[in-house]
Amino acid sequence: MNEIIRLRDVNKTYDGAVPLHVLRGIDMSVEKGELVSIMGASGSGKSTLLNILGILDNYDSGEYFLDGTLIKNLSENKAAEYRNKLIGFVFQSFNLINYKNAVENVALPLFYQGISRKKRNALAMEQLERMGLADRAHHLPGELSGGQKQRVAIARAMITDPALILADEPTGALDSQTSKDVMKIFRQLNEEEGKTIVIVTHDPGVAAQTNRLIRISDGVIAPDSPGTPEIPQLVISQ
Repeated sequence: MNEIIRLRDVNKTYDGAVPLHVLRGIDMSVEKGELVSIMGASGSGKSTLLNILGILDNYDSGEYFLDGTLIKNLSENKAAEYRNKLIGFVFQSFNLINYKNAVENVALPLFYQGISRKKRNALAMEQLERMGLADRAHHLPGELSGGQKQRVAIARAMITDPALILADEPTGALDSQTSKDVMKIFRQLNEEEGKTIVIVTHDPGVAAQTNRLIRISDGVIAPDSPGTPEIPQLVISQ
């Protein structure tokens, strides 16, 4: 097997006056090189699942293997180390630092790896060029469109050459045409570079552009999920 993600009977409950059992025995796997969407309504557990996959949250019971390593009860430093080495994140709200320009935002993950400013800025420029944003390298986020911000965020996710890209509603703040452009980038990263990408979405149009759909409802993976998406594939014109 060539799995990068493997969850076995993963459960997560949030304590409170009424405990909330958010994930109920999740079993799922993602192979290296897959482009997968996780789809569910608000409150279905998809964001909690993504946070666990991204080592941003712990789970209560079960097992989560990331690229063959058991991710469980990690110290904050160890979790941060795995995140920085293995995972690239793309968020709906972009999560760019407003007072840093595009090249500085893209270079930031390399700062935490102790790479020199000169080298990390050079690598960041390469990523921005690939995204067609070389001419925006020294612009602040406030000077960029939503689509440009998301391309900067994708460049930042790619700069460490991660084994896995996790995208949380990456088109949620974008108009329909810009959403298609962003999904085209994800497809190219998957098809041309073999990147493993998991996209959490509530948008059937986004899910239609991935190669496999995992449905989650009330904290449970729907039984039809392992197969081919029922949503028709959307062909993107070049």
